[in-house]
Amino acid sequence: MKGNPWENEYRLSEHVLPELYDLLIYPNLNNGTFSGSVEVTLNVTAPCDYITLHHKGLIIENSVLSEKQGSINLVKNAFDYPQNEFWVVRLTEIINPGIYSLKLDFSGSLTGDIVGFYKSTYKDISGESRNIATTKFEPTYARRAFPCFDEPSFKAKYNVSLVRPSSGNYIALSNMNQVSESANSPGPGLTTVQFATSVPMSTYLVCFIVCDFDHLPPIKSKSGFDVSVYARGDQIQKMEYAQQIAVSTINYYIDYFGIDYSLPKLDLIAIPDFVSGAMENWGLITFRETSILYDPNFSSTSNHLGVTLTTNHELAHMWFGDLVTMKWWDDLWLNEGFATFMACKGSAHNHPDWDMDTVFLIDELIDALALDSTLSSHPIVKHVSHPDQITEIFDRISYAKGASVIRMLEGFMGKENFRQGVMAYLKTFQFKNAETNDLWTHLQEFSVGVNIQHVMDTWTRQMGYPILTVTQAGDTITMTQQRFTTDNNATYDPNESAYKYKWDVPVTYFTSENKNSTLNWLMAEQPSLSIKIGNAQWYKLNWHFMGFYRVKYPLEHWTTLTNVLNNDIKAMDAADRANLLDDVFNLAESGHLDYSVALSLTSFLRKEDHMVVWALAASNLLAIDSHLRLTPTYSNYRRYLRKLITPHFSDSLWSFPPDATFLQKSQQVRMIGLGCRVGVPACLDKAKQLFTDWLQNNGPKPHVEIRNVVYYYGIAESGEDEWDKVWTLYLAESDPQEKVRLRSALCAVKEPWILARLIERAKNEDYVRSQDYFILLSSIASNPVGNGLLWDWVRANWQYLVDRFTLNNRMFGRLLPSVVGTYSTDVKLKEVETFLEQNPDVGAGGAGRKSAVEAIKLNIRWLEKHLPSLTAWLETQ
Repeated sequence: MKGNPWENEYRLSEHVLPELYDLLIYPNLNNGTFSGSVEVTLNVTAPCDYITLHHKGLIIENSVLSEKQGSINLVKNAFDYPQNEFWVVRLTEIINPGIYSLKLDFSGSLTGDIVGFYKSTYKDISGESRNIATTKFEPTYARRAFPCFDEPSFKAKYNVSLVRPSSGNYIALSNMNQVSESANSPGPGLTTVQFATSVPMSTYLVCFIVCDFDHLPPIKSKSGFDVSVYARGDQIQKMEYAQQIAVSTINYYIDYFGIDYSLPKLDLIAIPDFVSGAMENWGLITFRETSILYDPNFSSTSNHLGVTLTTNHELAHMWFGDLVTMKWWDDLWLNEGFATFMACKGSAHNHPDWDMDTVFLIDELIDALALDSTLSSHPIVKHVSHPDQITEIFDRISYAKGASVIRMLEGFMGKENFRQGVMAYLKTFQFKNAETNDLWTHLQEFSVGVNIQHVMDTWTRQMGYPILTVTQAGDTITMTQQRFTTDNNATYDPNESAYKYKWDVPVTYFTSENKNSTLNWLMAEQPSLSIKIGNAQWYKLNWHFMGFYRVKYPLEHWTTLTNVLNNDIKAMDAADRANLLDDVFNLAESGHLDYSVALSLTSFLRKEDHMVVWALAASNLLAIDSHLRLTPTYSNYRRYLRKLITPHFSDSLWSFPPDATFLQKSQQVRMIGLGCRVGVPACLDKAKQLFTDWLQNNGPKPHVEIRNVVYYYGIAESGEDEWDKVWTLYLAESDPQEKVRLRSALCAVKEPWILARLIERAKNEDYVRSQDYFILLSSIASNPVGNGLLWDWVRANWQYLVDRFTLNNRMFGRLLPSVVGTYSTDVKLKEVETFLEQNPDVGAGGAGRKSAVEAIKLNIRWLEKHLPSLTAWLETQ
């Protein structure tokens, strides 16, 4: 223990509660600084002689504590304790419980990072650089903008006053509506804007922005509040779709949750520099431009889906996260898992023809299953304390696994019972904080025959998930469970989990005789579950891929299922076909089955036309492709893939008629991308022809749906002259989504020296924004020509990356697995382990480091385990 109490704790006192912040803040867009003052009304509930609150990187000049109606300053001294990001206010005496006022003056910098309160820049239509000031506070960055009690349980009201330039068409925005403004305040040429007092909310949801953006006319929701959108002037028309979706979805959520939206207005704004996809600031949602701008001339079907899902995810947070907030970051999944789950429902409401429940499989479920089968995963509910740990858990477990187990939960409760339980939970905890068990308590009220907490604790408080192994005797199938791991020889201690890596499994199934879902339970304490299937010729478990588990059928039943799908592909729905593919390939990868079983099942793909099924097939087939790339077997495997895919190619695949559906266009794009990836000559030739017609012959741009593929493979088959032309187009491009496509293509070139030049150029933020930097490095890493080059560069320039981004940056923390995750030799493993030993500081990269090392070890074992049998099978094809 250290000498002073504030040295021994990351958490703030529960006895000093903020009730109201009166916040004045002035961003100086000319010199890149900000200054302000805050008066916090505190409810002190126990005697104390010091107060701690958060700050990071601020200069705090005055600290005054007095009784609310008093004038005597009770501060003895105040100082920074940076180890815990505290501002410590020591008092002249022990103060009694009561209401107090804490006043602080502060200043800081708008430059250097894109979290906290920061400056974002863009070029207007005339080419002039413009500055705006904006915020990104989740999870622990409000303390970089103003001294505050920066924990989610400290909900308080806010009176925000924001200073903007009086000229230059600048506006000020915050969570609440503007109520007044004062000209020439705090000085000439400045205007101070006052906003209405907010509802109680957590610090990470506070937002304030000074910008010169345009807006579209507001649209009224069904409850009568305005929904408005803002963006830079030359992009504002691309906000029309998001505005329409927002109104549609917010009305749907109001009905679904049975609780009205809580604020008098809702704004959505596109920010040129934004570290994540979007941020659910209550009443003022901020987005990365590519996550919200939509224009049919520049936006593909993939962009359309992404904008829709991201918008609906953030809108769901207005209830899950904003209205009801987790008490502490351990329960982050209550925010993110629910928002991810509800985004799918909202998008299905917007676009009933998109088959969103099946799209959910490739957007969320399979990612979560893949990550959670590794030993470096973590439980959904995970204890965290340090800011590095907090930012690190904003990952696919919190989001995708969280959403997937909620989807499973809704499946066995029933949609209406589930909705009623959610409504009760939100009503009880509105404007408050909750924990995971609070959700289970309210869902239990609407559940019959199932102990919700007993079941769901096994899914949320231990990592991993089960594989059900099925045996059959006559008309009876029997299943047992064990933990599924990517390598079935992986060793771990079952006692490290309080649940011994057993789960309460909702087992659903259907048969050839009864296509309706039937539910049974295999409980954690049960040794097995037996089911009678009568005269059914075949059966399939995990109906519609609703459960978060895998199924290993008897070998002969895999043959039966393969024959069923070859004879009648409509014998089961797309979700079930996708489930079989994902299970069989992952069972083969782990060593539970031979790959010949998985590859035989793919024979039905010759009749398959659903993009989700092909997406599952492609991800698994390309995983093998990655493993084999440096082996002599690679040519035979590539030949097999081309044979599988070529029958789906025709000239019509490259045409997109106006009446083509979302699923049709998605499938066409999927097949074209897969064909070029595995080297189908007709695909590569067509892509190169379209690229040359556009770039060299001044022809029309390729259709927006296929620009990604055409640009990428066009550059991959070109040299310096073509690369330089695309670089020039990239620099001049104003549409954010088109800029992403061009930047991705630049990473495809096969000349190492051009990639080395690109890596150096990317350091310049005029060329590559910080928000895009690690995306670009990952794109280079995925190019076989660039991977080794980048690995060498990362090792040589690690300190540059640390200095520029800090170890707290979770995108930086995820760089390593994207660079080394495909390595498959002991030599490369030793290189990585040596590098980690030489650079032991983890920051927000602890999970990334573990997953990188585990991935390499798995790759090595994969080749040892599977290469001989795969080589033999491919030689017979």
